Amino acid sequence: MIFTIAGKELKLIFASPLAWVMLTFVQIMLAFGFLKRIDDFMAFQPRLVQLPNPPGITELVAAPVFATLAIIFLFAIPLLAMRLIAEERRNQTLVLLLSAPISMTEIALGKFLGLMTFLWLLVGLAALMPLSLLLGGRLDFGLLASIILGLSLLAACFAAVSLYASSVTAQPFVAAIIAFGLLLGMLLAGETAADGLRGRGWTVPAELAQVLSPLKNFESFAKGVLDSYNIACMLLLIAVFLVLTIRRLDAVRLRG
Repeated sequence: MIFTIAGKELKLIFASPLAWVMLTFVQIMLAFGFLKRIDDFMAFQPRLVQLPNPPGITELVAAPVFATLAIIFLFAIPLLAMRLIAEERRNQTLVLLLSAPISMTEIALGKFLGLMTFLWLLVGLAALMPLSLLLGGRLDFGLLASIILGLSLLAACFAAVSLYASSVTAQPFVAAIIAFGLLLGMLLAGETAADGLRGRGWTVPAELAQVLSPLKNFESFAKGVLDSYNIACMLLLIAVFLVLTIRRLDAVRLRG
């Protein structure tokens, strides 16, 4: 049933003009940045050859493309997720879904998986740009795989938060504002709290506060480092907001 709901949500996403506008916008922004990075790499290549251990094309061209996509996700995912539950509540179709013989967990995971499938498509399209460099150069596939994994986890963090925001209101646009506010607040508060706690010597609380900073946790992936702590922080954030969404759906069902 999870995959059935996910397939339905994916069809609805592609039926929306917003999805196609988002695909077009993302590709234009990434292509512009990609071509600009190639021009810069070609211009600085004679200087790079003189360095003892120069960065490669993966670090200078491919990695910035995915970093740009990570920033775009911060704004795009709340817009893509805003209608997942909020629109069903506004159209009075959520009652039918909640009365079906399926659990709230299946509903939440199905909608989450549907959104993530679309986001994985965006990541895959972004990955095609660096892979095209194989026609004339060599790539660091280890670094590339690390960045793709980190970006997928980052997208999942943003999607889980945005899905929860969509469950607390019946207005999609309000859901997008709530989601963006939560993400921005988490990013700012998480880093500020972690730095403040470290300054007082409270190492353990500081490490726990890092859970609220998915972009901070993504930085190690962008450097090719698979830190188990960063992975755990991102998975914990995803799980917390999925559980909050499930509990919210339970509350809506009990109220009828």
